[in-house]
Amino acid sequence: MNRKISWGILSTAAIGIDKVIPAMRRGKWSEISAIASRDIDKARQVAQRLGIPRAYGSYEELLHDGKIEAIYNPLPNHLHVPWTIRAAEAGKHVLCEKPIGLNLDEARQVLATRDRTGVKIQEAFMVRTHPQWIGTLELIKSGRIGDLRVIIGSFSYFSRDPANIRNQPEIGGGALMDIGCYPISLSRFLFGVEPRRVLGLIEQDPDLGTDRLTSALLDFRAGHSSFTCSTQMVPYQRMQICGTRGRIEVEIPFNAPPDRPTRILIHDGSDLAGNNPDVMEFTACDQYTIQGDLFSRAILENSAQAIPLEDAIGNMTVIDALFRSAAAADWEVI
Repeated sequence: MNRKISWGILSTAAIGIDKVIPAMRRGKWSEISAIASRDIDKARQVAQRLGIPRAYGSYEELLHDGKIEAIYNPLPNHLHVPWTIRAAEAGKHVLCEKPIGLNLDEARQVLATRDRTGVKIQEAFMVRTHPQWIGTLELIKSGRIGDLRVIIGSFSYFSRDPANIRNQPEIGGGALMDIGCYPISLSRFLFGVEPRRVLGLIEQDPDLGTDRLTSALLDFRAGHSSFTCSTQMVPYQRMQICGTRGRIEVEIPFNAPPDRPTRILIHDGSDLAGNNPDVMEFTACDQYTIQGDLFSRAILENSAQAIPLEDAIGNMTVIDALFRSAAAADWEVI
């Protein structure tokens, strides 16, 4: 039987208990051994419901558990950096939810901590290891759509609940930080370089103070990426990748369903209505299972992780630049 990495979960955040923990428990290399909450009763309830052996009433107790090898950090955005650093200083490897921090300076603190402690730290962009995106990159590299020129993305949902952490600007809420980071990450992934300049346009909610509608243009020299993200729009997500000879459409780019196959559609441009595309289908899988297992295996083998921490620095650099561009109403050179 393969040895598994012993994981501790830092908080009872919904994304963890609803998606990540159940998925990681199905993994080949990951074992969920403990969970912590500032409310011990809540920690015990979640542990009992999900079959987690140990529950702690503080995050510190979890970090002091000598049997825990890796930490999953799904805390609100403003707590990503302080608790990731504390976990690393306790000798734990860390998989931290995106965005890695509130700004580039915070992200660099995490990088410095990794270098000082020697642990592995990764930003949890589960989409980057999903087969549909690996397949999309392979198609681009093979020349199937010619030279990559344009990426167009949309990602939105509707929420005006002031109690929702995504609607609280002081702790890193808003559309760009919550969901705009996805098309940024994937555009950088597909172009394979960093953008040289960016342009951002932001509309703020007058009551909540968050960016409720953000549009962006990223100049990669060889091509452009544009996207719109919103926390107050009809739920929708799609990515279009356009080249000189073809186009790839990713049907469900970010929240890929774990219980049914995903598809990407390849168009040659002969039918403007998009009928009869070539279809590439990917077997149903859970991207959170894949993400956890790849990180666990990198720990076990002391090998390179799927997404290096330096990639998080690149993504946060673009996010910060887009905020500055929107404030200045001008291009921001990176």
